[in-house]
Amino acid sequence: MDAQALWLSVRLAAATTVALLVLGTPLAYWLGRSARRWKVLVEAVVALPLVLPPTVLGFYVLVAISPRSPIGRWYEALTGSRLPFTFRGLLVASFLYSLPFAVQPMAVAFGQIERRMLEASWTLGEGRLGTFVRTVLPLALPGVVTGAVLAFAHTLGEFGVVLMVGGNVPGETRTISISIYDHVQALDYGAARETAAVLLAFSFVVLAITYALQRRAWAVWPAR
Repeated sequence: MDAQALWLSVRLAAATTVALLVLGTPLAYWLGRSARRWKVLVEAVVALPLVLPPTVLGFYVLVAISPRSPIGRWYEALTGSRLPFTFRGLLVASFLYSLPFAVQPMAVAFGQIERRMLEASWTLGEGRLGTFVRTVLPLALPGVVTGAVLAFAHTLGEFGVVLMVGGNVPGETRTISISIYDHVQALDYGAARETAAVLLAFSFVVLAITYALQRRAWAVWPAR
């Protein structure tokens, strides 16, 4: 098994999950609690990677961060390096590709919190930030953990977006899924089978954890 590719995939999945928790949690809270009619447009944008082919999403990300784009030029002027075919470029693409897997479970969990719980916290003198940290997050924890686990697992096994944005640079963008593809192309089915078995076992564990968390969430918020 390609240990270097596995370690790079784990790093990418961990960095993507952290970024999604930091940036995706406020978005999920707004989607779960907001009553604005145009919220459906934001929900559609967030869910777009679920139905968009990975190669199409990867192509648009690649164009958006290319040296000829405003984002690419700004980043190159700021750092002196480019985003395409780098780990940082993969991180941008992975963040967008795994966004719905993290945001949607969290939004559902935030939306299930009754407003009277928030109002009780406010009447006790807690501000909005304190209420969010001490009341909202603990109540929505199963959804937050589910989103984090799904985002990590989804990023770990992604292929099309990674290939389009990062290519196949050993030690920089060659992830475990690309390693499996290379083994199959080289007719090294033994190595491909070994690596695929690891990802299969990991995916099974992730699904078991996710369903367990969902069952716990329903126990906390029984059907009315």
